[in-house]
Amino acid sequence: MNLSMVISVYASISRELGLPLRFPGTPNAYTALYQVTSADILARATEWATTSPSAANEIFNVTNGDYFRWINLWPALARYFNMPCGDPLPLHLTEHMADKEPIWNRITERYGLEPISYSQIVSWGLGDAIFGTNYDNISSTIKLRRAGFPDCIDTEEMFCTLFDQLRRKRIIP
Repeated sequence: MNLSMVISVYASISRELGLPLRFPGTPNAYTALYQVTSADILARATEWATTSPSAANEIFNVTNGDYFRWINLWPALARYFNMPCGDPLPLHLTEHMADKEPIWNRITERYGLEPISYSQIVSWGLGDAIFGTNYDNISSTIKLRRAGFPDCIDTEEMFCTLFDQLRRKRIIP
């Protein structure tokens, strides 16, 4: 499972319920400096590391290359899903979303989505872990860059691209 599924399913269910998109984590997580890693960036870095002499026998941190704060990114995610952005509401997603399977099933049927079971489509525990972080979560990628790996991606763009892909595959509405 991945964070894009947590966000998109949470947003889809919130929208179905007529709720704004509220950040479900702690106040500290909402303002902490954070970074994520696109699977595409990780794959390209892995491929690069297998062929680049400067990567031989080295260990690298691989991230998108930018930093963000959820307080700045969350409104953009709400805009993507055409929802108002509400005030943060700290939740334990594993508990709060436990009874939402009937809502997800209704969304799946209404939009003709792939019939992936609610228990398989999202890992709420991952969301709880990420949105419950109470500290800055950043890693240096200087060693990777100095060794010659140049790729990076804007995290907001990454999420929107992933959501677009999920929509094309009829995973989310």
